[in-house]
Amino acid sequence: SAVGAFAVSNGLVDAERIPDNGVCEVRIWQKNIGKTIVNRVPITNGQVQETGNFELDGVTFPAAEVPVEFVSPIDADEALFPTGNLTDELEVPGIGTFVVTMINAGIPTIFVNADSIGYTGTELQDAINNDEKALSMFETIRAHGAVRMGLINNIEEAAKRQHTPKVAFVAPPVEYTSSSGKQVTPDDIDLLVRALSMGKLHHAMMGTAAVAIGTAAAVPGTLVNLAAGGGARNAVRFGHPSGTLRVGAEAIDKDGEWSVTKAVMSRSARVLMEGWVRIPGDSF
Repeated sequence: SAVGAFAVSNGLVDAERIPDNGVCEVRIWQKNIGKTIVNRVPITNGQVQETGNFELDGVTFPAAEVPVEFVSPIDADEALFPTGNLTDELEVPGIGTFVVTMINAGIPTIFVNADSIGYTGTELQDAINNDEKALSMFETIRAHGAVRMGLINNIEEAAKRQHTPKVAFVAPPVEYTSSSGKQVTPDDIDLLVRALSMGKLHHAMMGTAAVAIGTAAAVPGTLVNLAAGGGARNAVRFGHPSGTLRVGAEAIDKDGEWSVTKAVMSRSARVLMEGWVRIPGDSF
């Protein structure tokens, strides 16, 4: 979400494309997932507008809203559901067999129901990140899911592929207190989601994982869709450790094959610091 604003502020966007007031559209190539992302950067008096009243849980200050659109989050030759199924039974030796939804959208993600692994979906970071047994369980699920999704050939390769797939657990909405002390009620959200990144429970939600959530929610029958109440929907608001987030997606069913054209969410971005770091010349 900050790339567009940085590009405008640092002369990487042609001046004639930047309005005096309005929105500057910046197309971004996200190398990590190999996809195009479009940022719509708010502009005031020819400069990037950072301040505003858009509030995003997990971000300290209100700011200007920056819509982020993931264009064609999956390739035409890539299956949205790598196994061909909306749900699968994933056998994880030594832990159990779980019903999961495995999806390629935004970033490859494995969804599992919270209650099937002993959670409620309201957990905060300390409940999981300080539990080595829980972290080991999630990593084992991730490794076996990666093999099932065709991302790796065997379990041993999982240690060298930490960034994907992600593992997330979902549950129907219930009231909980976020890490900032905010009360989140069932009326505020459609479902609960917690996601792990690089072996730890994320403090909020990764943008690419939010795309996977929005896409899965748009397909009736996935675990994400069912946790949100089922049925057709083009947007969901989910509860995460820091609060809530809304994400939308357009999913299409053509002859039994699901595809997604785009996923959209709103973020914010601002300059945190700038300056120089002085390194002694004899340190090399």
